[in-house]
Amino acid sequence: MIYEMAEKCEKEVKKICDDYEVYISSGKTIELDSKNDELNFAKEEITQGIGIRVLKDNKMGFAFTSDMDKINQTALQALENTKLNNPDENYAFSQKEKVNDIDKLYDKKFENLDLDESIDFLNNIITKANETQCDVTSAGFSASRGESLILNSNGVSIANKSTGFGAGLSVNIEAKENVATAYDSISSRFYDLDGDKLAEDVCKLAMDSVDTKAIETKDYDVVLDYYAATGLLSTFLEAFNGENVQRQRSILHDKMNSEIVSPNLSITNDATLEKGMYSTKCDGEGTVSKKTKLVENGVLKSFMYDIYTANKGNTTSTGNGYRNSYLSTPSVSPSNIILDFDEKIGTDEISEGVLTTSVLGAHTANPISGDFSVEASNAFKIENGEISYPINKAMISGNIFEIMKKCEGVKSEIKQYGPFILPKILVHNLRVVGQH
Repeated sequence: MIYEMAEKCEKEVKKICDDYEVYISSGKTIELDSKNDELNFAKEEITQGIGIRVLKDNKMGFAFTSDMDKINQTALQALENTKLNNPDENYAFSQKEKVNDIDKLYDKKFENLDLDESIDFLNNIITKANETQCDVTSAGFSASRGESLILNSNGVSIANKSTGFGAGLSVNIEAKENVATAYDSISSRFYDLDGDKLAEDVCKLAMDSVDTKAIETKDYDVVLDYYAATGLLSTFLEAFNGENVQRQRSILHDKMNSEIVSPNLSITNDATLEKGMYSTKCDGEGTVSKKTKLVENGVLKSFMYDIYTANKGNTTSTGNGYRNSYLSTPSVSPSNIILDFDEKIGTDEISEGVLTTSVLGAHTANPISGDFSVEASNAFKIENGEISYPINKAMISGNIFEIMKKCEGVKSEIKQYGPFILPKILVHNLRVVGQH
């Protein structure tokens, strides 16, 4: 079906323009949300559409439609829209390359998954949480299937097909005249989510967070759990965006081949990873997916580029031109970001420190300077290598670029949260402000 649409579309676009790109996507999504332990939102949605880009006189035009009977009008609109833009010789479409298959991105179980089974899955998570004396404040489940095909006038024709599943749970618990909250989520390319474990882990975190004590204000060794780390790393990652670099909105713009993080750390952008949540055969403009070493043993080796920013910077695309759907044009975005530490430290080696499960306010960090001040959530005092007690509200402040220079990996499971694939991270001498 998607190939037939593509052929029809290409035939129409060829009539009006020699330099073109056609992006077709279709998908199905199931989304469920509960408020407290009652289902309050359920949606099953099917989407399908075409995005057309054309180049004429070095000017780019874009138009889209979800009406397959309006392909000709959409192509003409894309051509008309070139008149709205200034000529720019950096615009181009991807060239044909060898495409490699990536395993474990599609789960056939999605084809038989319906709304009723999805509701049962979510209800099981809620029931499990209730059995452990936790009050569910919200829970959610999503499942999606996506197919896309990109083809252009350079002979590129690449199809992608993938599935994704996710669940999240937020609870609170009242004990010892205190209320503690906790949240976590899980995701996978496959319908292999362990809802029982999610409920157990979240409820345990809430229970462990009851009966908090104040902490003395000073600099500590701070262990950033997965959520806490990814919250702060999102700001850090913005500095690798080729567009930000070229506009000098990145502190790293003149740091190529300099040591920017701990020499113990290497960072890779890898869209070819088996079962990776952001893996794909090509990016949103048909550049074949690859593995890019952003940082090697602490030294900055590359930024992330799409075709436009690569041409502007006299380099080649790293395959990071992604788009949200057929409704949008590509822009620079990460795929799977792997943080690989040569050596890792055990929490049993920390004589005095703080573990924070998540941070509130990470989005307020300054993306250019890297300065942040966030609230530690579900935080615990570490004494003599052991978790000793939960901490009252505390603020953590620092600079993400500075703390990455003195960070270490923690001996822990490697997990994927959003684009990041990482262990827990230990940061030295981070200011923790205790609150009574």
